[in-house]
Amino acid sequence: METMDILKIVLPALLVLATAYLLIDKMLRNEDKRRNFELKKNSNTTITPIRLRAYERLILVLERTTPSTLIVNIASPGMTNLDLHTQLLTNIRQEFSHNISQQIYVSDECWNHIRATQESLLRLVNTCAAQCNPTSSASELAERIIQVYGASEQPPTELAIDKLKKEVRNYL
Repeated sequence: METMDILKIVLPALLVLATAYLLIDKMLRNEDKRRNFELKKNSNTTITPIRLRAYERLILVLERTTPSTLIVNIASPGMTNLDLHTQLLTNIRQEFSHNISQQIYVSDECWNHIRATQESLLRLVNTCAAQCNPTSSASELAERIIQVYGASEQPPTELAIDKLKKEVRNYL
């Protein structure tokens, strides 16, 4: 009989203990989820504007490094092909290096498109420069670059800009 009395006391106590444990565990998990949600919400209000500025800056970099824009901003009377070639390479590298920190705000895929654009532009400038006489007028190189770039089915700059725009739309 003693064992029966002990079971009558211990069994309900164990059930109450198990129920209390499960309820408290569930309550703590819900509280943890709520806290994580609040942290994400607060960080999003801080990060979203920064992230959007990063997208804006990267779009500006891509627009500034479009060959026609670069050439208009760099070319000056009396420049040779060699001078223009050097200036174009310098400006492309500078534009991208000044904004390299923006990669932390965009996806890896998007950043890879931007890097590919830079490499493609450098390759385009070098290829076109190799086809021109270094001492000739810079207009020869400028025309060749714009022709080759314009003949591209979908220029790398446009691909990268499209990728950035899609990512921003998905983010918002």
